[in-house]
Amino acid sequence: MAKTVCKILGVVLLLVGVLGFPVLLDALAAHVGPSYAVHNLVHIVSAAIALYFRFAGSFGAARGFCIIFGLVYLLLGVCGWFLGTGPEHMFPVGSLLMLGKMDHIIHILLGVIFLAGGVLGKSES
Repeated sequence: MAKTVCKILGVVLLLVGVLGFPVLLDALAAHVGPSYAVHNLVHIVSAAIALYFRFAGSFGAARGFCIIFGLVYLLLGVCGWFLGTGPEHMFPVGSLLMLGKMDHIIHILLGVIFLAGGVLGKSES
């Protein structure tokens, strides 16, 4: 299951990252689009790492990646939700990245899916 999660979420993150540059993908009020280049790059790098573990990594490595990335995304989403300010729960990550309510919800969802793939998965061929 870990390799499948890496493949599916890797493709999704890659599409969101690449399509975020030329097209305004802000339909869900997530902070992606041409003016959010850093966020788009984070998606592309995350996708590349996930796809690497899917296609070149062992099952154990993919499982470990899913657990670590799941914890990172879950922590980012929860911290953003509870430490963000204003009605949109705006949460700065460094000086280049600002995340809002929908970003937090998506990050929590990604965290749960990555964690499930890492913790619940059995060995795959």
